[in-house]
Amino acid sequence: MLIAQISDTHILAPASDQPAAKLRADCLRRCVADINHQQPDAVIFTGDTVQHGQPGEYARLRELLAPLEAPLYLVPGNRDDKNEMRAAFSDHAHLPRSGDFLQYVIEEHAVRLVAIDSTSRGERKGVFCPARQTWLEKVLSDRPDQPTLLFIHHPPFDIDDHYVGGYRRPEEAVALADVVSRHPQVAGLTCGHVHWLIEREWAGTQARVMPSVAVDLRKGIDETEARGRPVYLLHRLSQATRLASLARRADAGG
Repeated sequence: MLIAQISDTHILAPASDQPAAKLRADCLRRCVADINHQQPDAVIFTGDTVQHGQPGEYARLRELLAPLEAPLYLVPGNRDDKNEMRAAFSDHAHLPRSGDFLQYVIEEHAVRLVAIDSTSRGERKGVFCPARQTWLEKVLSDRPDQPTLLFIHHPPFDIDDHYVGGYRRPEEAVALADVVSRHPQVAGLTCGHVHWLIEREWAGTQARVMPSVAVDLRKGIDETEARGRPVYLLHRLSQATRLASLARRADAGG
């Protein structure tokens, strides 16, 4: 199964007077066009879709994502407003229509996709409270033999000196690792938030953090090699539940 991942686009409304508004929109547009050429089975979006959580930003985001040909699955980031995201993507049946969390399970593919909401209003850091812990434990226990990919906004581990103590309470990040470590069918965890490209072993599986699609925000990318192109990730999952990931530069022409 081939999955494309985009993250941290931080889209601004078209009326914004910030120079980044056009740049970030163009970065996402180019990634969408390139993703269509790769023909993935699904696209996951790991949060911070817009900058301020405003309706005009989500309207612009919908316009930019509209050409995607593969099914799109989103989780919120700390920059997102869950109610505005629900309203903007009201036709996406997988998104819960109510409740505190925007998390869900997709069963329609060869690999089970589990979206985890790590956000809470007014909180920049990640959250994985007892209610979410109980939910994920049940979700993973329901299908112990089904290869599964998790996606979330906040990485539940430190990344050098750049991202330390990224969860509201350290024990919540530990709890996420504990839940995942009990379920060997989890092929990987994909994250955003940090804007860096990171690969590591975590909780008995493989974790990936992707850079920001927006070139003005991304970190840890060789700009000489990238030549200003936006980057997204392609994940391929094998029958052996191994996760192979590739950072792909969107074609210059979109």
